[in-house]
Amino acid sequence: MSVRDEPLKALIRVLVTAVALFVATAVDSGIQLRAGTTLSKVVTLIVVALIFGIVNAVLKPIAKTLGCLFYVLTLGLIGLVVNGLLLWLTSWVAGKLSLPFHITGFWAAFWGAIIVGVVGWLLNMFVGDHGLGSKADR
Repeated sequence: MSVRDEPLKALIRVLVTAVALFVATAVDSGIQLRAGTTLSKVVTLIVVALIFGIVNAVLKPIAKTLGCLFYVLTLGLIGLVVNGLLLWLTSWVAGKLSLPFHITGFWAAFWGAIIVGVVGWLLNMFVGDHGLGSKADR
């Protein structure tokens, strides 16, 4: 993979997360997207996806390191709780930035994180790294 492919890969990751967040808002009534127009909904989802990516990049490794024993004891199931808390934190940050995105509580965030994870995984199966760089780069 070349250096010039990195921005495209990052953009694809953000868009995949935004679509996964949209699905979560459609499925989970506790995840609310209160934007009016379609354009404002799309922009809100993209910004929230960026926030979620930053929150995950910064805090998830710390949580995994500090909670390593819990990951082992629960066979990784604590990761579902951590992902839910990170999504809930993303909602809080979005609220502080006056974005029309809100998660009503922990359980909505928990199930929303599962939905975002599954939808993101499925979408990544289709878009992944296809067409980026040469085969030798992958």
